[in-house]
Amino acid sequence: MDLQLKGKRALVTGASSGLGLACAKALIAEGATVTLVARGAARLEKARASLGPQAHALAADLSTPADIDRMVREAEALMGGIDILVANAGGPPPGSFESTAVEAYPAALQLSLISTVAMCKATVPAMRERGWGRVVAITSIAVREPIAQLILSNTARAGLTGFLKTLATEVAADGVTVNSVQPGLHATDRLREVFGDTDKLASGLPVRKLGDPEDFGRIVAFLCSPTACFITGSAIPVDGGSSRGLQ
Repeated sequence: MDLQLKGKRALVTGASSGLGLACAKALIAEGATVTLVARGAARLEKARASLGPQAHALAADLSTPADIDRMVREAEALMGGIDILVANAGGPPPGSFESTAVEAYPAALQLSLISTVAMCKATVPAMRERGWGRVVAITSIAVREPIAQLILSNTARAGLTGFLKTLATEVAADGVTVNSVQPGLHATDRLREVFGDTDKLASGLPVRKLGDPEDFGRIVAFLCSPTACFITGSAIPVDGGSSRGLQ
């Protein structure tokens, strides 16, 4: 299936590895030009080189507001504009209500909520002017079912989901769709680093296997396509059936 993304220009953050890199790879496979963003320059350059001439790379820190503004300006200069934003950021530190100080919340909200708000503020107006654009944020299945010991992430990502739903209704008539994708357990290097034995994790899922990051990337690419023009304001779980709620 041709997703009709040839010539589109995408900015993908958190793209040096894992789900972000898989999204960039899927978009490039469909003909898009992509600027990859991550903090670590060496790892980022390695990822860019693996994707070929349609890929650019910019090192930036989403926890720093000034870096976000610079990143967007430089990405626009590299590609001539931004049609697609795939917003992906690492999660804040773990902790419970009791163990997490109030002072820890601002940094978590900046990384996992406000950074995406800022990127939308910087990119969506031009999308509206052109009459076409796509925003896809990678959040977490924790938005549906808060995960124990992740109170900062649960709080920030739920807030981001509310922002995206509101934005979607405001820009839908201008040809811009806004969605989020809620990943469950996928076979990334980060998951292996944290849990080690992923076979046990896989056995606890209804599908009895971890998600493939490349499959996840193709789902995001579809949401970025013209075919997905009637999907907006949605928060889509990609979790192997692990969430039990009806919505």
